[in-house]
Amino acid sequence: MNASGDLLIDAFGRIREVVHDAVADLTAEELATRLDDGANSIAWLVWHLTRIQDDHVSDAAGTDQVWTSEGWAGRFELPFSHGSTGYGHSPKDVAKVSGVTADLLTGYHDAVHDRTVEYLGTLKVSDLDRVVDDAWIPHVTLGVRLVSVISDDLQHAGQAAFIHGVLGRRR
Repeated sequence: MNASGDLLIDAFGRIREVVHDAVADLTAEELATRLDDGANSIAWLVWHLTRIQDDHVSDAAGTDQVWTSEGWAGRFELPFSHGSTGYGHSPKDVAKVSGVTADLLTGYHDAVHDRTVEYLGTLKVSDLDRVVDDAWIPHVTLGVRLVSVISDDLQHAGQAAFIHGVLGRRR
């Protein structure tokens, strides 16, 4: 048993569950709804958390991002560069993530999740100490990077779930 890989796979699986629940039964218009002009939408939150996971895990694994290698950038047709992950987006940028369906969001997320699980299944405990980013002091190890992605993704997925609940009460 690869305890570290199994624990990480479980954590990423929990993100996937929350993402699916957060977008379930919502229209593209509801997914793009923002609770105020400065707020994020479910569509933006799920797209962003998936882009970050795709970017960070593919970088650690030394593979191409699912976003570009499997054609998701073309399917989403967003007005951003293909390298954009949503980091640093303004409220105006957030508003541009519209017309996105639940199936598109979960399809991309599932493809990234599958790639993530595949990679995590190859890891040994000692791999988690490998430095993946030396631009920070202390340097960022693979273990720290993966926990950071899990933490950020769960926070954003929780925010999307909250918005889903608000929308449900408005119906």
